[in-house]
Amino acid sequence: MTSTTLGRLVGRQPIGAALVAPYVVFLLAVFAYPLGFAVYISFHDYFFAAPGAQVDRPFVGFDNYVTVLSDPAVRRAFGNVLVFLVINVPLTVVLSLVLANALNAAIRWRTFFRVSYYVPYVSASVAVVGVWLFLFNSNGLVNSVLGPLAPNPSWLVNSKLAMPTVAVYVTWKQLGFFILLYLAALQNVSNDLYEAAEMDGANRRQRFLNVTVPGVRPATTLVVLLATVTGANLFTEPYLLTGGGGPDGASASPVLIMYQRGIEQGNPDVGSAIGVLLIIGVLLLALVERRFVGRDED
Repeated sequence: MTSTTLGRLVGRQPIGAALVAPYVVFLLAVFAYPLGFAVYISFHDYFFAAPGAQVDRPFVGFDNYVTVLSDPAVRRAFGNVLVFLVINVPLTVVLSLVLANALNAAIRWRTFFRVSYYVPYVSASVAVVGVWLFLFNSNGLVNSVLGPLAPNPSWLVNSKLAMPTVAVYVTWKQLGFFILLYLAALQNVSNDLYEAAEMDGANRRQRFLNVTVPGVRPATTLVVLLATVTGANLFTEPYLLTGGGGPDGASASPVLIMYQRGIEQGNPDVGSAIGVLLIIGVLLLALVERRFVGRDED
């Protein structure tokens, strides 16, 4: 390899290229290769075999995708995750921004409240799920407080309320992370803008809507995209809260169905097809969100 060719590969900053190289290798090994292999599996009659065994895995074209799209459980899982995102993403954006704005003010016990909101995010999911099962089961604290207004069947065993309950739980658990993102973004909003708005007679609500919200628009774009990606990959919460997507698949997510089909039932080709469709759907949804949420960012 000539020095000219090597220079083109590493660019003008060889030290920077050397520092970035480990992360590039990480991306290729952890993301690019598994994704490419998943696409390969989805177009073949693929099944698990003993290590070193020579087996025939013929090319089947779009047969696995036809199987996936004709499966009512898979279609329902994609519908479930849309319901989840419709509830979770707006709720996450609104609550995290409002709370971050409140925590950014000079209030007493500000550090305590910041830590309190972040604790659920770093807590073990199994432990937190145990608390929510105690709160939302048939004889739980929430139903005891609601009394005759409590739903029957209860929250997590109700086909209409199971997924919204999971969405509220995920919103609450991840809220601390998104609050931190907004707190960081609020540091870049100039106080001069608030002072100018106050001199023009704007009240607190008007200052929030006309100064804070536009000032943190880049952070809002990031929050929307991250909430969408994490929500589309929903697995742990329905698996633990509703016993694997119950009742009768009402809270099943595509990733949960992918796990059941690919691992538990031994059909990795079908599971990979679900995963590829999920990636395509998330990318399209992210493009739409980026177009509408971040259209005025520049």
